[in-house]
Amino acid sequence: MKNLLLLSLASSALIFTACGDKAASDDSAVATTSEAAATTPEAVTSGNNMLLSTEIPPELIEGTPQPIKVDNLEKAPNSAPVMMVPEGTVLLSAGKTVTGSDDFPIIGELEYITDGDKEAGEGYFVELMDGAQWVQIDLEAPAELAAVWVWHYHSQKRAYHDVVVQVSNDPEFATGVTTLFNNDYDNSAEQGKGSDKPYVDTRYGKLIDAKGTKAQYVRLYSNGNTANDMNHYIEVEVYGK
Repeated sequence: MKNLLLLSLASSALIFTACGDKAASDDSAVATTSEAAATTPEAVTSGNNMLLSTEIPPELIEGTPQPIKVDNLEKAPNSAPVMMVPEGTVLLSAGKTVTGSDDFPIIGELEYITDGDKEAGEGYFVELMDGAQWVQIDLEAPAELAAVWVWHYHSQKRAYHDVVVQVSNDPEFATGVTTLFNNDYDNSAEQGKGSDKPYVDTRYGKLIDAKGTKAQYVRLYSNGNTANDMNHYIEVEVYGK
């Protein structure tokens, strides 16, 4: 089973802890800012907002570390990201259909991207061919989107190139496209020049603010990484209502 991240506010500190069957045997699966603090499973709310929470997978680092030679690299996080979202926000992408520019992945299946499994290692990720590639999630109906949480790969620290996250009500992304994240500084993916920083993929994923954008489709681009030329996804979670 996976570790469930339970979040609460205690005084002015935010406390994160992952719990589940693996927590008893894998201390690295616990992410917390206070080892002695108690936690509760209730969602933390403030006014009409709530603290977004998800399952954080256990740590699993394999292979020989590769140097990450990228300018303006964002520092790798040591705890789960924090975001307040509108009350009533839910996970919309679970089990939804995924399509992509590479119809025949080298490893795994596109359906892995929305199957809810975020663990590292063989059997948990999909590998697409080299070059600029994209995957797309159909939420089946337009929704008011709050956040997109992305896990490319986290059994080895690496940064992915030309990461672009877009949403639209057009499945072809020809019209009505909104870009939520773009670190393609030289427009090599031809989706516009981005100003967001490249980042190190970890088990905490990348949490992207969707800012209430209304859309049915979510498309994510990448163009290889600092370890090799391939493109990978473990899980993509889309939240909204």
